Amino acid sequence: MNLYPLLRPLLFSLVPETAHEVTLKLLKAAHVSGLGKLIYPAIKDKPVKVMGLSFKNPVGLAAGMDKNGDYIDALAALGFGFIEIGTVTPRPQPGNPKPRLFRLPEQQAIINRMGFNNLGLDHLLKQVKQSSYTGVLGINIGKNFDTPIENAVDDYLICLRKAYASATYITINISSPNTKNLRQLQQSGEIKSLLAALKEEQLKLQSEHGKYVPLALKIAPDLNSDEISHIARLLPEFEIDGVIATNTTIARDMIADHPLADEAGGLSGAPVKDKATAVVRLLAAELQGKIPIIASGGILNASDAQEKLAAGASLVQIYSGLVYRGPQLIEDIVKSL
Repeated sequence: MNLYPLLRPLLFSLVPETAHEVTLKLLKAAHVSGLGKLIYPAIKDKPVKVMGLSFKNPVGLAAGMDKNGDYIDALAALGFGFIEIGTVTPRPQPGNPKPRLFRLPEQQAIINRMGFNNLGLDHLLKQVKQSSYTGVLGINIGKNFDTPIENAVDDYLICLRKAYASATYITINISSPNTKNLRQLQQSGEIKSLLAALKEEQLKLQSEHGKYVPLALKIAPDLNSDEISHIARLLPEFEIDGVIATNTTIARDMIADHPLADEAGGLSGAPVKDKATAVVRLLAAELQGKIPIIASGGILNASDAQEKLAAGASLVQIYSGLVYRGPQLIEDIVKSL
């Protein structure tokens, strides 16, 4: 029973950030009451193994929907093959001033400049512990806004150490456009020292905890081909386990005539699709299967997901597509595989 087409006009009548919060609370209420089982489609397993992990299907939830891990069980009930929570930072932070989230329905797009608003790593880990979810759980980590960029590695190491035991994999987010200077960590010298430090710590933690938790790097769609090639060469060198392509874009040429085009922040949804797919394709050509690619960006229907997989991705993640299409999108993609 697909109720989302009936609910969407009501949700879209609300301020976007309020609609986001209301939607998550409704999902949690449906899950807790048992109504979710009557409403959501039963999605057949389409197992796949990536990064040494077993996924029940290749469709995941991208980071940003559940920043604090407050809704893991309710979101998992929608049928995702994996869930990624965060971005989380070592300390709680409020994020950027409101309004910071904008819908562009005609373009099936979203602009956000949330700024890693979250309740901090300790809160998120408490929520993970209380969750009954047993599937693949990614924890997406970032730096606090007031940590100097030259000390960013310290924040990532704090998060890696604390989150390691609770995560199935950990995503290193160095590509959000909404934390000042963060994206410069993708540049040559800085990315090498960051990856080296994280890999060294990962191997220490593997020994301490007796389990291996893969690391994935999330990159921007706005890198040029030389920068993408450089990152693609570094990933095997530092034995990073996966790459997520891509985050949101700061480009506006796809929505140049829209009244919201001048709003600062990252653009997601349909307009970023081609840019994100191009990054996947270039990574696949460079990596030659050495490291798996998780595709994110502009997946609004099953054919968009198929395009990402054909370009070289092993898994896909959705977010904006969920806002515009609802949970039916998950089933549509899985059925098409």
